[in-house]
Amino acid sequence: MNISIIGATGYSGIELIRLLLTHPEANIVAVYSNSQTGKAMQEVYPHLTHIFTDDLAEIDCGRIRNEADVVFIATPSGVSGKLVPQLMDGKLKVIDVSGDFRLATPELYTRWYGKETAAQEYIDQAVYGLSEWNADAIRETKLLANPGCYPTATLLSLLPLLKADLIDGKSIIVDAKSGVTGAGRGLSLGTHFCEVNESISAYKVGKHQHTPEIEQTLTQLTGKEAVISFTPHLVPMNRGILTTAYASLKEGVTAEQVAEAYADAYEGKPFVRLRPGAYPKTKEVYGSNYCDIAWHVDERTGRVIVLGVIDNVVKGAAGQAVQNMNLMFGLPETTGLAFTPVYP
Repeated sequence: MNISIIGATGYSGIELIRLLLTHPEANIVAVYSNSQTGKAMQEVYPHLTHIFTDDLAEIDCGRIRNEADVVFIATPSGVSGKLVPQLMDGKLKVIDVSGDFRLATPELYTRWYGKETAAQEYIDQAVYGLSEWNADAIRETKLLANPGCYPTATLLSLLPLLKADLIDGKSIIVDAKSGVTGAGRGLSLGTHFCEVNESISAYKVGKHQHTPEIEQTLTQLTGKEAVISFTPHLVPMNRGILTTAYASLKEGVTAEQVAEAYADAYEGKPFVRLRPGAYPKTKEVYGSNYCDIAWHVDERTGRVIVLGVIDNVVKGAAGQAVQNMNLMFGLPETTGLAFTPVYP
């Protein structure tokens, strides 16, 4: 597969390069960046010296359509919505890692992101790429909306319970913590070392843009209404997300039913590792495409507590994008991704 990457200098873009360089069916034909056009990738990222030396080109949709089988868009929000209408032509398949096609309407996107995206006709063509839950539709699409990092961990944690009708969908509370790479490579006061180090802080309380993505997908994939309280936190580490989700169990639901729901949902799913009763750590999935999930049934309060951990740059972005590419091209979804987490 000939592959182009738009936004190759961001953290998701550089992770895509790392994964695709060892993918047996992938050939990176071009990398694009309007902000650093003309620079060599090894100049921007010296760790690529003598490994990947291509120069960054200015974004050219016509060239991409002619030379690529698939293009990954790993740009800031609001960019891919303008690019995709120029790319949707012929055989080219588009995987949007940035989020412009995750929400159901342009109006909903503008309300939560404060920017404009593509017209409804393009949003309607996009398939939401939660690999473990939407594989059949992913295989048939030409435009894929790769899930956000927080939604990936949250949805994989909660979908089995809501699908099996074991929890009250309006009782869900999600406490989420992310490493600083989740904010991207661009400079901002809130991600400076002195601001982040030796500290933990909540942000965008009650208004994070991933909230409607989580609610929308829970409802679409289960047919049951879901309303969540979602609070993200920034922690002083590079990679990783830990989500702790709380939900009220329906009357009479047992611990055995909860365990069965997870076992049924993820049987044969290679990148979800079930660890009931454990306390998964972000370190245990570092650098990998795994999502580790554990749950605890609290009989005293009638709630279930679900812990989910991922590497936000891999399973939360580039890794899941490659997993979706594999599905779109009829490859085993583990192709190029079957590596062990980095530890310690």
